[in-house]
Amino acid sequence: MEEDQTRALSLKLAYRFAADHGLEQETDAIRNMAIDWTLKTTSSVRRGYIVDLFRRRGVFDAFRDQYWAYGKTPSGEQKIKWYLGLKIRFEDYLGGRGIEDESEADSEDDTEQSFAFESDLRDYLANNLATLEPGLKLHHEGDRSGVEYPIDDGRIDILALDKNNRPVVIELKLSRGRNKTIGQLSYYMGWVDEHFGKGPCRGMIVSRDISEDLVVAARRVPDVSLFRYRLSVTVENVSRSVVKG
Repeated sequence: MEEDQTRALSLKLAYRFAADHGLEQETDAIRNMAIDWTLKTTSSVRRGYIVDLFRRRGVFDAFRDQYWAYGKTPSGEQKIKWYLGLKIRFEDYLGGRGIEDESEADSEDDTEQSFAFESDLRDYLANNLATLEPGLKLHHEGDRSGVEYPIDDGRIDILALDKNNRPVVIELKLSRGRNKTIGQLSYYMGWVDEHFGKGPCRGMIVSRDISEDLVVAARRVPDVSLFRYRLSVTVENVSRSVVKG
């Protein structure tokens, strides 16, 4: 294993693997794409596009087996979530919905942890929607679920249906960009109204920090609810000693 494979996905090896599997044209586009934004994570944005490409083409596991064993560890899986989260965040930035000022950004390590945590929170809520509201269920559309539901110029964190089959747009927010939360949610809700035709949908914002300005703004938007999440930690012993008699 090469030195840079201890943690980071090697772009050099990814490009080599892509050429061996007929994906050279796609990875050339990733290699040459212009990434001009305020966060100093351009290489990791490319890694997000590489992971997404390899997954869509069904060769990501083969790449990890051959070149990136770290990517198969629990820590590596968190790294993958971070790469994909950066890709989404960069696309949001291009659409005018992302960070515009680097002062709003965390350090790279904090950003990685935040993306990993947001993914875990999203997956937990998607499987436990009743914690938000009884009767709430995940939207399904053929093989596509309501998790990271793609729409024009964005992705909805969770798209759900309430007990009356009314669409519910759920957006997760950690600590950044709260001033843009209402505008982004309103756009997503408007898109769902236009494309689903099931009457005005509802919106939910789930955040660790519900600021007063967000509360005031939400009062002016019909059918938007705010939820504050709290963390708890449970410790489980998974390595008990075996005593032989």
